[in-house]
Amino acid sequence: MASRPSTRRVMPRGPSAVALVCALVLLAGCAGVTPINELLSNSSKYNGKTVKVKGEVKESAGILGRGAYQIKDDTGQLTVVSETAAPPPTGSKITVKGIFESLFTLGSRSLAVLREQERSTN
Repeated sequence: MASRPSTRRVMPRGPSAVALVCALVLLAGCAGVTPINELLSNSSKYNGKTVKVKGEVKESAGILGRGAYQIKDDTGQLTVVSETAAPPPTGSKITVKGIFESLFTLGSRSLAVLREQERSTN
C-alpha cells in the first residue's frame, strides 16, 4: 500500500505579517489621548508629532476667527493655538488633536504649544 502524503499547515512568515502587526500597534497608539504632563515632561519625544489631549478650557482669547486657549487635564496645562477657528468658551470640556511644538526647555520646565488641527466637545 502506498502511504498518503502528510498534510501540514504552514503559517505565513515574513516581513508582511510583522509589518501588519507593527502598523496596528502604531495606529492604536495614535488614537489615544496623551496626558499633558507626559507631553511636557518628554517634550523632545513628542516635538513635531500629532497628539490628542483632553481637558477643560481654562482661559481663551481670540480675534477674527483665530485665537489661543489653555487646556487643563488632571496632569497639567497646555496652550493651544488655533489658526482656523475662534477659541472655545472657558469651561468647555474638549478633545483637541494637533501638532505638539516644544518651544524651549529651561531646567525641568518646558514651554510648548499645541497647533490645533481638530477639536471636539466631550
